[in-house]
Amino acid sequence: MNSSLLCDFYELSMAYAYFKQNKHKQIVYFEVFFRKAPDNASYAVFCGLEQIIKHIKHFSFSKDDLAFLKNTQKFDDEFLNYLSTLCFSGDILSVKEGECVFANTPLMIIKAPIIEALLLETYILLTLNHQCLIATKASRISQVANNKLLLEFGSRRAHGESAALNGARAAFIGGFHASACTLAGKKFNIPISGTMSHAWVQMFDDELSAFRAYCQTYKDNISLLIDTYDYQKGIENAILIFSELNAENTMQNYSIRIDSGDVLKISQYLRKKLDHAGLKKCKIIASSALDEFIIEKLLKNKAPIDAFGIGEKLITSASSPIFGAVYKLVAIEKDGQIIPKIKISASSSKTTLPHFKKLIRYYKNNKASFDVLYAHDENIKHYQGLTYVSLHEIIFKNGKLVYESPNLKSIQEAHQISIQNLDLKFKKLQNPSVYKVKISKTLQNLQKNYLKKN
Repeated sequence: MNSSLLCDFYELSMAYAYFKQNKHKQIVYFEVFFRKAPDNASYAVFCGLEQIIKHIKHFSFSKDDLAFLKNTQKFDDEFLNYLSTLCFSGDILSVKEGECVFANTPLMIIKAPIIEALLLETYILLTLNHQCLIATKASRISQVANNKLLLEFGSRRAHGESAALNGARAAFIGGFHASACTLAGKKFNIPISGTMSHAWVQMFDDELSAFRAYCQTYKDNISLLIDTYDYQKGIENAILIFSELNAENTMQNYSIRIDSGDVLKISQYLRKKLDHAGLKKCKIIASSALDEFIIEKLLKNKAPIDAFGIGEKLITSASSPIFGAVYKLVAIEKDGQIIPKIKISASSSKTTLPHFKKLIRYYKNNKASFDVLYAHDENIKHYQGLTYVSLHEIIFKNGKLVYESPNLKSIQEAHQISIQNLDLKFKKLQNPSVYKVKISKTLQNLQKNYLKKN
């Protein structure tokens, strides 16, 4: 689908003004960054690049688009003719998906004629602001889950179709193992998972009959939902069914699931009942409005839970639902020279760091030590005992896609490497240490001089 009109109308209004002022060929540099990670975390997870690439590859205005714009009576035919031939001709640098990233560092850099760069703003931001948010939430959950199985159950609580699909994708990158979203399984090759519903149990005369009928249909990988009525009666019925099946000797993967109540207390009760019945291989799955804070508390209190199904608090990032990435002009080209630009605000946090930059990460013993922002043409500093890598990849060059997107599993694995390279102190849920992002002297002095001038 062509989604080039998925932009704020001001972008078209400004594009028209640039065109009428004959500034539409002006080469500019925009930078995408965020000011604060969700949930006061130290890090965030970069996610959404693949969808942005697809949008840019197909960026154009159809005859219907142009007819709609003409009917607004805001633009003349000369400008509409210009839009009819418009496609992306610039360069894009980006951090790779799955990488851990930090506040106030350039996630993407867009170098292009001003109108091309301007018209990409909304799509780039809406994509990153959603997927980075969900991937970060998923990563935080994964970090406290201690290798427990994580199932994404959020589609029914998602804010629309694309949020469900791309949320499942982002959750997988962040460390989840499977999704309940069937279309996400088809579209992204994510493992899909689904178990018994309460309605199934309600359809039968009694719970035991419901369990028995379910097991007749699904003979492998059976999961019984035991709290439709009363979990204490439910576990007794489950134990009876598993005993009939001789589950401990004939089944490799069987479980019970709880979806309500005091999860810690109930899971401890269920584990005792299962073990006493000789069903030590039976796993316990918990759902019920879980997030990283609840899971951390459950596991600290030794809740005997083997897997977590997580829905609304993941797919909406309920505890911190705004990512807040922004898209800011940092430089223009004039007569072959790159001229830094600054945005000054009464709020110092909103004053931008001018210039086209490169982002370098330093490592010591395979652990990320700090990042440094340099001007694009600065020499990279060497620190004794440290290695470094550039975090930016060239995605588009002169409008041509030069980057091959990895498959989703590879992106998930890349995130696992990136998160493992972070010290534990940066991954704590409460009061994490602040990861250091250094700014080169050149950039510091540049910002100071621009602040004095303005």
